[in-house]
Amino acid sequence: MNRAKAMAACLAASLLAAGCGSGQAGSAGGDAFSFAIKSDPGLLDPAQFHNSATYTALSLAYDTLVNIDPDGRVVPGLAEKWDVKPSSVTFTLRRGVTCADGTPVTPGTIAANVDHITDPATKSPAIGVVVPEGLTAKADDTAGTVTLATPEPFALILQSTRYLFMVCGQGLKDRSLLKSGTSGSGPFQLTRALANQSYTFTRRTDYAWGPGGATASDPAMPGSVVLKVVGSESTAANLLLSHQLNAAQFAGPDRARVTDVPGVSTTVQANGTQEFFFHQGAGHPGHDPAVRKALLQAVDLQALGAISTGGTGQRPTGLVLQPNPCPGDTVTGHLPDFDPVAAGSALYAAGWRQGPDGIRVKEGKRLTIRMIYGTFGGEGMAAAAEYLADAWKKVGVDVRLRALSDVAYDEVEAVTQDWDVDWVSLGVTLPTQLIGSLSGPFTPDGGNFAHLTNATYEDLTAEASELPGTAGCALWARSESALFDGGDLVPVVDKTLTTAAHNATFRITAGLFDPTSIRMTGGRK
Repeated sequence: MNRAKAMAACLAASLLAAGCGSGQAGSAGGDAFSFAIKSDPGLLDPAQFHNSATYTALSLAYDTLVNIDPDGRVVPGLAEKWDVKPSSVTFTLRRGVTCADGTPVTPGTIAANVDHITDPATKSPAIGVVVPEGLTAKADDTAGTVTLATPEPFALILQSTRYLFMVCGQGLKDRSLLKSGTSGSGPFQLTRALANQSYTFTRRTDYAWGPGGATASDPAMPGSVVLKVVGSESTAANLLLSHQLNAAQFAGPDRARVTDVPGVSTTVQANGTQEFFFHQGAGHPGHDPAVRKALLQAVDLQALGAISTGGTGQRPTGLVLQPNPCPGDTVTGHLPDFDPVAAGSALYAAGWRQGPDGIRVKEGKRLTIRMIYGTFGGEGMAAAAEYLADAWKKVGVDVRLRALSDVAYDEVEAVTQDWDVDWVSLGVTLPTQLIGSLSGPFTPDGGNFAHLTNATYEDLTAEASELPGTAGCALWARSESALFDGGDLVPVVDKTLTTAAHNATFRITAGLFDPTSIRMTGGRK
């Protein structure tokens, strides 16, 4: 699952001699734009990304075949046009695109990237998330085209390439150069890397193939971008307010400190959906749909969401982050109303009678729910878990909460399966990225960790997958709603992220910069 815990630099000085730097990313003028990232990007190979900070860094230095505009529309990237079929898409590449080391970017470059990622020896985490299973690439350098194909129809194959960063030049020949460097055709290249401190990207003076024909010639575009590793949001707020940062993002209470401050602009956007799953394996309470519905009726989801986000969340409308290729509301009308009395009656009708201590019993077995949640969610997550447990205890459920560290959480969720309710955060960019986690083989053989068996979801996603691009949007929407109708997963609230900026404007979506949008609007103080 590509979730928030799961879905993000030219080379360091010691590697410049290898030929990645050709001088094209020298002094380009303009101020430096400084942006806070919460963790070190680590390995900078696009085939081996492992956190959101990695993706943020990669978006500065690498191009993709297509881009997504602010309205969610697909627009040209390395490709100037494309022809989409249910099982393939043929791209015609722009002419004149070069890597940071001056090497031309050709259809063969694209094919080499796909071949590397899909090679089983690479063990890329992109397979099944960014790259569909079985993807192949066929290049025609003479025609200037490359065709990506899948063995079975893959509806959003075009949109998925937005998240496939293309390595070129020396890095394509020697992937070891990407351990702490970049080798891309993007508008910036890494020129200095200090692990756990900062990463400096310098603007390329020759870049001229950005979204909408954007170039790097605008004098208001920064001469460099510095990603500073700042693990604490409180520290990031201090640095921003003292003008030692141009921008940072805030998910916690420090967002209030940077909002409505003169000279600081802020925007708020959804940042993944908090939700809980019922384990539907045999022997689990959630195996019975009547129990799932009753437990949902016992919870005020609006109050639960407010507690988990400290009142900063938004009502969820679906499972896919914006810009969603299939926008719309798949949630409203598909979750039961808050009604504890009806919940108790439903549990009684399902055979669960209250025992002398108030806990319901059926055939000698107590109604016990083991709920897991991650400590990485902070105090809000713990408070929400306690609220949820209290709501269920009021209708006769014995709730046992278990807070888990990041590593332990993954082990319990997918391996030991020692849970009945799992509180998670999802953050996917395409509906196709959910299929492997919400249907198909159960863990440990597959990714279906909650043992879901929603036939309607499976049928609708299979049908939608046969249709190219957004032609299947109505089916994708109905498939999501079918999950909510069945109580398979319960969207509680959309977390939000506040982006604050000082003396700069820019666009960043789902952790990815539109690097040619960065503009300096005033002098540093």
